[in-house]
Amino acid sequence: MQSANEIRSSLVTFPLFDLSGRRALVTGSSQGIGRALAVGLAEHGASIIINGRNAQKAEAAAEDIRRSHRHAVSAAFDVTDAEASRTAIDYIEAEIGPIDILVNNAGMQFRAPLENFPVDKWDEIFKTNVSSLFYVSQPVAQAMIARGRGKIINIASVQAELARPGIAPYTATKGAVKNLTRGMATDWAKYGLQINAIAPGYFRTPLNQALVDDPKFSGWLENRTPAGRWGEVKELVGAAVFLASDASSFVNGHMLTVDGGITASL
Repeated sequence: MQSANEIRSSLVTFPLFDLSGRRALVTGSSQGIGRALAVGLAEHGASIIINGRNAQKAEAAAEDIRRSHRHAVSAAFDVTDAEASRTAIDYIEAEIGPIDILVNNAGMQFRAPLENFPVDKWDEIFKTNVSSLFYVSQPVAQAMIARGRGKIINIASVQAELARPGIAPYTATKGAVKNLTRGMATDWAKYGLQINAIAPGYFRTPLNQALVDDPKFSGWLENRTPAGRWGEVKELVGAAVFLASDASSFVNGHMLTVDGGITASL
C-alpha cells in the first residue's frame, strides 16, 4: 500500500485527478462496488461519507478507510425513502460539510422469468435502482447548484444496453439510469455540475456471487467477454476518479462503460 507521502507526491504530479479537499458521498458503499469506489476516491484525496442501511456495516467500512490514515465517516439512511434521504443530506451539508461528489451506487437485483416476476419485486427494484437516484440527487444537486459546482456519478450497467433472460426489470432500471443521467446533465450542467454514469460489466461482487459460483455461467461469460474474465471491482476506480475530478470538467451526460469489451463484441 502507498504511504501518505507517496500518494501526495503522485497527486502533485497529476493534479487533474487530485480530489484533496473534496467530500464524496457514496451510497450503498458498505460492500461491493460502492466500497471499492469509496476506497479509491479516498486514495485520491477525497473525504468519504459511507452510506448504507446497516449502521454497523457502514461504520466498519468507514473505519477501514480511517485505518489507512484517510478521512471517512458513516451516514446510515435508506436511499429508497425520500424523506429520510433529504433529512440525511440536509444534516450532512449542515454538520459534516458540503457534498462535492455524489456516487449513486445503491442497487439491487432479483432474477425471475418476466411472465412470473412478482409485482412487489418489480416495485422494489425500481424504487431501489431508479427512484433512489432522484431522492438523493435532488437535495444534493440543490446544494451544488447554490455553490455553482458539483459531480454526480450514477452507477448504471451494461444491462442499460443488453438483456439476459430473467432480468428484464433490472435492464429496464439500468436503461432508466442511463437516460436519467442524460436528463440530469441537460437540466443541471448550466449550473456548473457534471453528471455522468459508469456502466460496469460483470464484476465479482456479492450481488453477482451466485453467478460467479456457477461454473456454466462463468464459463459462458469468460468466452463471451473479449478480456476473457470477470472484472475486479478495483478496476472501476479509475473511471470514478476521472469522473469525480477536474479531468472531466467538460464531460456531461456520458455513460462510461467498463466491461472488458463485452458490449463491443458479438
